[in-house]
Amino acid sequence: MIDTFVELGNRLTSFGHRHDIIAQAIAENGWFSEQDIVRSVEAIRLTMLQHNTLTEWMAHYTPTPTPKRVALIMAGNIPLVGFFDLMCTLVSGHECHYKPSSKDRVLMHHIVAELRAICPDIAIYDYSADEHYDMAIATGGDDANRYFKEHFATTRHLLRGSRHSIAILDGTESHDELTALATDITAYSGLGCRSVSMIFYPENTTPPLVAHPAACPKLEASLRMRKALLTMQSTPYDDYDGYITTLGTSFPQSLAEVTLCKYRSLNEVYAWLDSHTEAIQCVVSHLDTLNAHLPFGRTIPFGTAQYPTLMDYADGIDTMAFLTR
Repeated sequence: MIDTFVELGNRLTSFGHRHDIIAQAIAENGWFSEQDIVRSVEAIRLTMLQHNTLTEWMAHYTPTPTPKRVALIMAGNIPLVGFFDLMCTLVSGHECHYKPSSKDRVLMHHIVAELRAICPDIAIYDYSADEHYDMAIATGGDDANRYFKEHFATTRHLLRGSRHSIAILDGTESHDELTALATDITAYSGLGCRSVSMIFYPENTTPPLVAHPAACPKLEASLRMRKALLTMQSTPYDDYDGYITTLGTSFPQSLAEVTLCKYRSLNEVYAWLDSHTEAIQCVVSHLDTLNAHLPFGRTIPFGTAQYPTLMDYADGIDTMAFLTR
């Protein structure tokens, strides 16, 4: 399986030239852009499909000698968001019965077709709600999770819900770091759970945030509506082209809106982190002192929020441990 996925990485090297596939994916989901699709494929290729990283990652686990039927219900909020679960299921030695999101069928079917071309007997099958499965992995919002809990009540399952990502500044960030932060905010129109939607910064300072274009026309329309509503409500906001910021202490409820939260000391940030563990996906910062208070043990550098490594498991749940125990 490692060789199969390394070869997949080789084949994806020229994916940016597959304008037919990219155009079909955008036609299927207007929230996708060419830049975001290419970014997603490159993130997968560079961080997940290199031989040395796959070998080191797999050294932590023992593939099962008895394959099980695993149902895989994928999300579709960002391009190929379900790929990692697909790979985990296959390299752990199981059968993968996958159901791509209706918003991301083109890209997932393309990847599956490539895997079948590389390895014709690869254990990938279509999911059926009427069949029995030994395990299930499903990702969705709160309503979807309630359905999954009921539907897979008697099946060993791993369910993921909605989470948020934050950035924590101390005022010493370089312009390059803040430019990278703008990408962490705007990539995938802010639809990903790794998209930064809250920024902590020291009081008596003003974070010199960097503007960034909106990822797609649908986001531009969404931002226009949100800015009009905030204006009608006399709620102050700052406009950074592809995102806006408002002051507050809660996660925002609209896309590409970032809550700015002031702090007097890092102890306040530590306390907030300790009380919001279940809501956090990742934390962008160059402050290593935060690590002891993070649910997953470490901050990530600016500009890397959308490039998770093989060990950056969603919701902090080790998918491979679930599949191999």
